[in-house]
Amino acid sequence: MKKEYIIPIFVPHLGCPNNCTFCNQKKISGQTKMVTKEDVKDTIEYYLKNFRDNHKYVEVAFFGGSFTAIEKEKQEELLEAVQEYINSKKVNSIRVSTRPDCINKDILKMLKRYNVKTIELGVQSTNNYILSRCKRGHTGEDVKNASKLIRRYGFILGHQMMVGLPESTKQDEVNTAKELIKLKPKIVRIYPVLVIKDTELEREYKSGEYTPLTVGQAVERCKEIVNLFNRKKINIIRIGLQNTEEITDPSTKESSVVAGPYHPAFRQLVESSMWYDSIVNEIKKVNAKVKKVKIKANDINVNNIIGHKKENITKLKEVYDVEVIIEKDDNVKPGKFELEILESYE
Repeated sequence: MKKEYIIPIFVPHLGCPNNCTFCNQKKISGQTKMVTKEDVKDTIEYYLKNFRDNHKYVEVAFFGGSFTAIEKEKQEELLEAVQEYINSKKVNSIRVSTRPDCINKDILKMLKRYNVKTIELGVQSTNNYILSRCKRGHTGEDVKNASKLIRRYGFILGHQMMVGLPESTKQDEVNTAKELIKLKPKIVRIYPVLVIKDTELEREYKSGEYTPLTVGQAVERCKEIVNLFNRKKINIIRIGLQNTEEITDPSTKESSVVAGPYHPAFRQLVESSMWYDSIVNEIKKVNAKVKKVKIKANDINVNNIIGHKKENITKLKEVYDVEVIIEKDDNVKPGKFELEILESYE
């Protein structure tokens, strides 16, 4: 199996017709200047030199702005810069992210010509009131129309949704996930809302109009959504914003995060909490007061079973007075575990 590599190229706020209340792409991406075809080539060359695996699949990904809302000439300039690497088989494909209301047949035909394979839509929510509240500038119907068109033209469809938007409830987010599942994306990203400097959301936070989720609340909401996508075997490629020099601990001077559920290992918190729930459910099935258990699991899952900073092991001891021994066993399928009761209370 080929190892997959992404070459990220950020086009911050380039082409985006809106200023959503939560958004400051320059802060989120850590990139501020206009991207040129020379920048694209320099970035590709830099990454290709540093990829060590010879048996690889390489994708150039245009992130950050609404790519298909950029003027057509600029889109083609940036896409054209990648073509020589595709022709020489150094790059395999291209991915772009954009808005649901910036997709049509002509755009998709053009993207096809330039070897774009994956299109990610910044959906955020399918609830029209919440979209309007955040000044998103598109509707839930736009999401449906764009998603269907993207799939009809043979692209891989991706969705990005947010958790904790202003006035959004847990049920709103579950409903968004269910609506997206119906549209059959291959990949999704889930982003808990962070309050970023120089956004309208920062003003709302400081005036008391908006209260961000805590880390614990965001984990609980994301767990339910992750379960929904997992049941349909939809690949969740990210949970939480990627850490950068500016998207980092709010207590540091360099951080652009004002408030919200920031955590450097947010995905691990979500997945570890899901493992904890599964283990507790298995222990509760035992018709005895359990004192000590052994959990066998595939090496790939052990860290999440233990939890961030051994949180799961500690919590099982504190809440249920259960001591846990973890044993790596590659005979256990990834995503599964075997629980053995070693000792029970009389």
